[in-house]
Amino acid sequence: MTLAPLTAAPAIVQVHVAAALLAAVLGIAQFWGAKGTPLHRTLGTLWLAVMTVVALGSFFIWGIRTWGPFSPIHLLSASTLFGVWGAWRTARSGRIRAHKAIVTAMFLGGIVGAGAFTLLPGRIMHAVVFGQP
Repeated sequence: MTLAPLTAAPAIVQVHVAAALLAAVLGIAQFWGAKGTPLHRTLGTLWLAVMTVVALGSFFIWGIRTWGPFSPIHLLSASTLFGVWGAWRTARSGRIRAHKAIVTAMFLGGIVGAGAFTLLPGRIMHAVVFGQP
């Protein structure tokens, strides 16, 4: 494992990765922790803010270009932004079952799924975790 590919990457990639890692840690803490507590609400608000940074930042990362500078992964970023709004709105309105469904989908798709995608050969995080090919 080496951080060299990440430290050589553009700053937006570094911010995106740092925010995604923080979102992963916060998300795991949220799933394990007690629900409805002040801590859960505070960490949840922070998680939504960090997920917003991850999603917005991705629109400035153009390593894969399918449609102009964008790729299918940017559709996930757009859905994440809608998810952030939905998660906040459902929690505030007391629709906890819907809130749980939204944040679970966001975590599984946006953190686990997209995170797995970054480990494919040729990607920066593959080089970080497994070394250069």
